[in-house]
Amino acid sequence: MSVPARRRARRRFLATTLKASSLLIAPTFLPAAALGRSGTVAPSERIVMGGIGIGGRGTYVLSCFLEEPDVQFVAICDARGARREAAKRLVDQKYGNQDCTTCRDLRELLARDDIDGVLIATGPNWHATASALAARAGKDIYCEKPVTKTIAQSLALAEVIRRTGRVFQAGTQRRNLPHFAFACELARTGRLGNLQTVYAHPAGMATSMSGWLPAEPEPPQDEVDWDLYLGPAAWRPFNKALLDGFNFEKGGGLVGGGVLEWGSHCVDLCQWANNADDTAPVEYNPPENGQLVARYANGVRLVLRDEGWLPLGSCPVRFEGDTGWIETGDSAKMVLSSPALLAGRKVAAIENYPATYHVRDFLDCVKTRGKPRANADVACYSHITCHAANIAAFLQRPLKFDPQTHEFIGDEQANRLRSEASRDPWRI
Repeated sequence: MSVPARRRARRRFLATTLKASSLLIAPTFLPAAALGRSGTVAPSERIVMGGIGIGGRGTYVLSCFLEEPDVQFVAICDARGARREAAKRLVDQKYGNQDCTTCRDLRELLARDDIDGVLIATGPNWHATASALAARAGKDIYCEKPVTKTIAQSLALAEVIRRTGRVFQAGTQRRNLPHFAFACELARTGRLGNLQTVYAHPAGMATSMSGWLPAEPEPPQDEVDWDLYLGPAAWRPFNKALLDGFNFEKGGGLVGGGVLEWGSHCVDLCQWANNADDTAPVEYNPPENGQLVARYANGVRLVLRDEGWLPLGSCPVRFEGDTGWIETGDSAKMVLSSPALLAGRKVAAIENYPATYHVRDFLDCVKTRGKPRANADVACYSHITCHAANIAAFLQRPLKFDPQTHEFIGDEQANRLRSEASRDPWRI
């Protein structure tokens, strides 16, 4: 058959097929929401999410996710029944249905093929392990801080995220607040001269061992799954006092203290200001006169202190160079050594450290496959810095640290505190 003949035959086939199809297909009317009209996002363009461990902080961050039009939460997992149901009610109320499912075991949620990403807001004993499980299950991750319990966990989690290619955002939301970002920019770009000292507020530098309370009768598993609640942490008997305000940090070993909990926000900003997102200080001194002083290889000092701050709100940081300085905090107000440092720029006055900017950064990167500001590598070294500072405070002696080998130099006891055992089967 010649080429023209083949073309005529193809035209006759298409004409016959279209005529038959017109008899079989009736008009279909779709709601505007299904098409992404009227300010909505089409279902095919939404990021489908699940929540793991949604308590007080998790409820707030969940509410930030629910405000984003391109997010659809479909599942909640928590070892505590009351929290599962409370989070489900929040989700169902947002969507006006009863579609959100619940479960006790995070492995059930992570096995779902329809979930793109997860919000992890458990206690810190679960953060790194749950994040690694989620990454291996092909989920992107927004994880509250502190992200890890040890230096070894910090390195292992960063490696899992690199190997799996997942998007990871640590919950250090101040990285995405304009006034903190501006302060870090001044330090990073030399506007303060040669950077000399960065200051972080740790909210306490006490360290201790994990507690052990008297055994109480365990509640029904559907009310509290105690074994799942403990997760990777060292086993201990149930006591209801451990259900709130106790994070099982470092299992049976060193508890992180304020440096790791609240202070990780401020230390993270100091790392950024010093262009040190891929390293950590090389020297750490134990607290003295209310200050814990560390030093980076480039000579910049990191000073952790609770006192001596200007009244600029919680989570203050201060960056000092040889020609200028800036201090800011959660009030969004800034004090600078010279008004000229602003150079006519206006920084949005956003108070109460909202997580919405940070959540949006994560969601945008889920779509583009880019790296969020508080990605796994950034979180790794910010947390290593906090862990090393805690170890110096716990041992009450100066320590030298090699950021390349991730080992303390000439201190066997300090090196043992870089890691800890995890309960089976919860290993990264």
